[in-house]
Amino acid sequence: MGKSKYDLITILGPTACGKTHFAACLAAETEGEIISADSRQVYKRMDLGTGKDYDDYIVNGQTIPCHLIDIREPGEKYNVFEYQKDFLAAYNDIKIRGNLPVLCGGTGMYIDAVTRGYKLLPVPPDLLLRKKLESKSLNELTLILQQYKKLHNKTDIDTKKRAIRAIEIEEYYLHHPGKNKSFPEFTNIYIGVKHEREIIRQRITERLYARLKSGMIEEVEALLSEGLKPEDLVYYGLEYKYITLYLIQKIEYDEMVRKLNIAIHQFAKRQMTWFRKMEKEGAVIHWLKENIPFKEKLRAAIGLAGF
Repeated sequence: MGKSKYDLITILGPTACGKTHFAACLAAETEGEIISADSRQVYKRMDLGTGKDYDDYIVNGQTIPCHLIDIREPGEKYNVFEYQKDFLAAYNDIKIRGNLPVLCGGTGMYIDAVTRGYKLLPVPPDLLLRKKLESKSLNELTLILQQYKKLHNKTDIDTKKRAIRAIEIEEYYLHHPGKNKSFPEFTNIYIGVKHEREIIRQRITERLYARLKSGMIEEVEALLSEGLKPEDLVYYGLEYKYITLYLIQKIEYDEMVRKLNIAIHQFAKRQMTWFRKMEKEGAVIHWLKENIPFKEKLRAAIGLAGF
């Protein structure tokens, strides 16, 4: 197969929609390698609770390479800025070998940070500049901001407060050029994988029971026995939060399962809310038709990817 017209293919969608295996199948067809965009799968030995289904990366007996999984120790605090650095290293590594980077995951902030280039260096408030700008209208502030940069992100001009902050940031970078580490821009396409809400609900619940049966509680017990504090695991949320609360006898087993099931459903909704926010801000997500066969979806994605 020839080369894609894109530098990066992004496969996104809510939890339990099958995006990882889909991305692996796409990578197998396009000489691609996967870069994970999952804020919890970066941690070693946190497998069942983060949904690391390693079999998803096996396509026709071949294991598709995947980057940014199992790169940190449990208990560490990993952030978006570190993810940007790690993403760039993985991206360049893949490109050097002549392969296609396929970004795949459900952590919308991570996807946003690398496909739309967040500047994440801390910029201190400039009170004098704020006072000078506060009497201006939103239209006037928009015109000022346009003198600094092309406006990709419409949220910069949602309100006067946001516009003033955006100008403040650009003014800071203008006078501190050594700190203006702009993130590279990629020719990227977003391809969305999802199912009808009821199917997702069913899959979330079935997957939760399957993982509990497969040893998810024992996984959390093992992390605690390594010396991780309960609050460290609660910090990671969802499975680690509720199973830890059960293991330290703060909640009963049935309550843990019920609350965790509800929390995962709510998480899937939040993911979709983030993707809709991306669309409102100008990102074009090509959502694949939900009710067509897998091979047809794959053919559609290959076409969208420019092959």
